[in-house]
Amino acid sequence: MIYEFEGKTEREAIELAASQLGLETDQFDVEILENQSGGLFKKGKVKIRVHAGAEVSPEVPATEAKAAPPERVRTPSRAESIPEADRLPIEEFEAKMVAWTEEVVGKMGYPAKVSVLFKEEKKVGLKIETDNTSIIIGKKGKNIDALQLLANVYAGVIGRDDIKVILDSENYRIRREESLVRIAYEMAEQVRRTGRSILLEPMNPFERRIVHTTLNDIVDIETKSEGEGLYKQVRVMFRGRK
Repeated sequence: MIYEFEGKTEREAIELAASQLGLETDQFDVEILENQSGGLFKKGKVKIRVHAGAEVSPEVPATEAKAAPPERVRTPSRAESIPEADRLPIEEFEAKMVAWTEEVVGKMGYPAKVSVLFKEEKKVGLKIETDNTSIIIGKKGKNIDALQLLANVYAGVIGRDDIKVILDSENYRIRREESLVRIAYEMAEQVRRTGRSILLEPMNPFERRIVHTTLNDIVDIETKSEGEGLYKQVRVMFRGRK
């Protein structure tokens, strides 16, 4: 189904769509229909078209949707919105991925229970429950990212390289995203105040996209990725007021 929303910024419009449709922001595709510049710091109006994979019932008709309030709208995480029964593996592929993940984590020395957290057309999320969550996640999520990479390699070995496997534990992914958004805004304010650019910590492509998207609507701030390999750094720069 297709819906349209408006907001003062691209991010505000996307968050409004997620809130009204009851979806996560990575559960639908976004097409920018209109992007009008406004005042000194923010673009005045952004209109987006949302392509949702299945029909949903928005709380407010999309054509009548207004901009979200200034405060950040928190949408329920997948773990909160999906009933426990729906997290159990149903298909053979999901059962194999659950068994493989439990075996690998167990051989690392950390017994764990793995279940299906969410399912999409080309994506499946697995939830790892263990008493050693901090170790499984690792510093800045590097351990769980490495496990996720291996899980996707195994998915290809069993003939399902068309499906992306996402591993999570204790809602680390959503907590990390919220942290990156907060850091991005803080760094943008520091750059504006000092006029000097700031180079952020090395991040994977998904995390870098969060920073770029968060600051994309701030007219006097720009970002670019620097470095080689999978983990690059984002530079936040001041480009002057227009």
